[in-house]
Amino acid sequence: MDSKEVKRRIRERVWRLLEERGVARFPLPVRGRIPNFVGAEKAAENLARLEVWRRAKVIKVNPDSPQQPVRLRALLEGKVLIMATPRMRQGFLLLDPRNVPRSQLGYASTIRGAFRWGRLLSLDELARMRIDLVVTGSVAVDPKGSRLGKGEGYAELEYAILRTLGSIDESTPVVTTVHDLQIVDSIPREPHDLAVDIIVTPTRVIEIEPRPSKPSGILWNLLPCRKFEEIPLLQELARRLGIGKPCREA
Repeated sequence: MDSKEVKRRIRERVWRLLEERGVARFPLPVRGRIPNFVGAEKAAENLARLEVWRRAKVIKVNPDSPQQPVRLRALLEGKVLIMATPRMRQGFLLLDPRNVPRSQLGYASTIRGAFRWGRLLSLDELARMRIDLVVTGSVAVDPKGSRLGKGEGYAELEYAILRTLGSIDESTPVVTTVHDLQIVDSIPREPHDLAVDIIVTPTRVIEIEPRPSKPSGILWNLLPCRKFEEIPLLQELARRLGIGKPCREA
């Protein structure tokens, strides 16, 4: 069985398990999504106790529902929040809590609110920025730090863009918040896959040792042309880097 089929089966099993055990939360059904789960707030609370969180001043978080409590906690604690826009169509948003009324921080931590209270970042701004911590959503993770998203590669792409720009590097911690049921025995890892350094659930924290390696930038030869054509930020970056044919035909 090839790795893609193994990954597909793991995703299907986890999505089904979360719903069968009654821990899947709106939006439903969770199939095809980074699944929201009962206890997401507790996982965010456990994350906020970690030294990597306390030290971080600028945090990049994915836009999915289970990480909304993470985004809210970052804003409440005065941290600058970088959020990828859905499907990377508009790049990245910056939310500075100093520019958001405290009564609006909850709204600002949602996708719609982030567009209201945040602002889109240019490539030059991203390149000048130093991000201290990356928080990503997952469908499944294993004890060695391998992870699965929903299968579209956006977490990998977000990470790879920031690595290419120098906003993050190999030392930047990558964390995921998940339900305990999302931890599986083993996930195959391919060169473009994003691994995590820390897994945080509502009940525990798993620090991966040794830290897994991660992609050092965009693997243009593996990038589907369809995705390249849908994301203006990628097109601008390719032009700046002088890359002629920066994608792979399906």
